[in-house]
Amino acid sequence: MTANELSAAQVVAQLRALGVVEGNILLVHTSFRAIRPIEGGPAGLIAALRQALGATGTLVMPSWTGSDEEAFDAATTPASPDLGVVADTFWRLPGVTRSEHCFALAAIGPAAPRIVSGPLPLPPHVPESPVGRVRDLDGKVLLIGVNHDADTMIHVAELLANVPYRVPKHITVLKDGRPTRIDYHENDHCCQRFNLANDWLRSRGLQSEGPIGHAPARLIRARDIVDVVLDQLRRDPLVFLHAPDARCAECNDARRGIEA
Repeated sequence: MTANELSAAQVVAQLRALGVVEGNILLVHTSFRAIRPIEGGPAGLIAALRQALGATGTLVMPSWTGSDEEAFDAATTPASPDLGVVADTFWRLPGVTRSEHCFALAAIGPAAPRIVSGPLPLPPHVPESPVGRVRDLDGKVLLIGVNHDADTMIHVAELLANVPYRVPKHITVLKDGRPTRIDYHENDHCCQRFNLANDWLRSRGLQSEGPIGHAPARLIRARDIVDVVLDQLRRDPLVFLHAPDARCAECNDARRGIEA
């Protein structure tokens, strides 16, 4: 071990101090660059998470494709590069199950089959999606080295609130053995203003914060994220979009979707 490398036992202790308990269902978003160095690297972090959750807990990570043009294969398609090395390591491990569609989650534990199963969700974060099922099962969201702009649970809240913005998207699937394009509309934008959720959750005492590895981490009950965000979206359905004069291309695309 290097001088500042944390042991697996230290990471487990950090997780428990943050509020992770055995039996939790835990959806984890990570940036390993912020977390490292820890014993065992990305696989060591996964092992620590599993130890903290115990045999009755379920570990869940994002595992969707990074390509709209290539058909997804759950057995071979890498996780999108922006999900990081931990997510791409996780789905490859023995015992981990992965959704059969391109908006996949991967999971291991008693609740894994229920979370990852089901047909292709369109748009990706409908309440019936794998992310939505984490909420249904009263799971928690753990953000390690990332902020709420990586928090997919907020997209579930947007759809429950029926936000007015949508942007055209497409994905490629195999249909009768042939790549087939599917067009759909998604509640998408830059997501930077998802970070407003920090103050909303903190002010209600709903967000636990502390270090995991060398990174700041946030632990929040999924239902609390959705409930708090729904309350804000009822007041202002466009709260997550930058103002037009901010010149955010992605948010302005979303605004054009309102006018279409």
